[in-house]
Amino acid sequence: MHDASAYIRGLAQLRGRNAEWGERAVREAVSLSASEAVAQKVADLIAPDLPALLRAVDGKHIQAAGVDRVLRTAHAPVQVLEPDWRDRFLAVITDPSVALILMMAGVYGLIFEFSTPGMVVPGIGGAICLLLALFALHMLPVSYAGLGLIALGIGCMVAELYLPTFGALGVGGIIAFIFGAVMLIDTDVPGFGIPPWLIGSLALASAVFLFAVWTLLWRARRMPAINGGDAMIGAPGVMLEDLREDGWAEVRGERWRVHSARPLARGEPVLVIGRNGLLLEVRALDAAQSTTGTIHPSSQGA
Repeated sequence: MHDASAYIRGLAQLRGRNAEWGERAVREAVSLSASEAVAQKVADLIAPDLPALLRAVDGKHIQAAGVDRVLRTAHAPVQVLEPDWRDRFLAVITDPSVALILMMAGVYGLIFEFSTPGMVVPGIGGAICLLLALFALHMLPVSYAGLGLIALGIGCMVAELYLPTFGALGVGGIIAFIFGAVMLIDTDVPGFGIPPWLIGSLALASAVFLFAVWTLLWRARRMPAINGGDAMIGAPGVMLEDLREDGWAEVRGERWRVHSARPLARGEPVLVIGRNGLLLEVRALDAAQSTTGTIHPSSQGA
């Protein structure tokens, strides 16, 4: 406080301004209107626009690098420097709302790439969006607590896809994401933050995505097995030889050792009712239960 007061007092004295008010502005945070600032010699003048300012300061004496100079600005040419495409692009991605959208798009792109390797496009797009979001957050006044909550929320939602928590991680992740997004931008500047409607939209989109994944997983859980040992149960086949207790049969185009409680004849359709290692338990397939299509016995092996 004392250092800042001394600095502003010295600067005001150097420029011929009101040093007492400058010190009060530091110590007491006082403020003035434009007309009061001119009256108390805190500001030099008031100009409504740039041409009026150039006319007002024309002929004014100033000290620059120890040399007294006179401003000649009444008829000075004005050169306007417009922002180029790079500045406009950076202004777009450093918007807090755009930065949050880029971060979510990047994370979900990487999730799709890791879950279905080889798609390439989601992985590349997600990595680009995530890097742009990290650059934008580096340029913004970010609260690390909010950023940590967002990372925790996204991590919980990703873990929900792989862990059987019945929605606990997903709901907790969405709640953590909402609180983190609200706390993300640490500034008092009005309007410089993430609007609530965007936070709600992203949270709702995440909830819909998780619900869709839960639905697909539940349907997949209730579907019959299509591979492994259990997939053989209920499969039709045909006997390759006469069977008393154990014999050979063709099931799904493969030769299997089978066992039956009653004798079966060569070429007789059978149905798999159980499995014990490499031995299948079969029974005769009734005509009403046989599938459409004809089952042909393969040639007897050696």
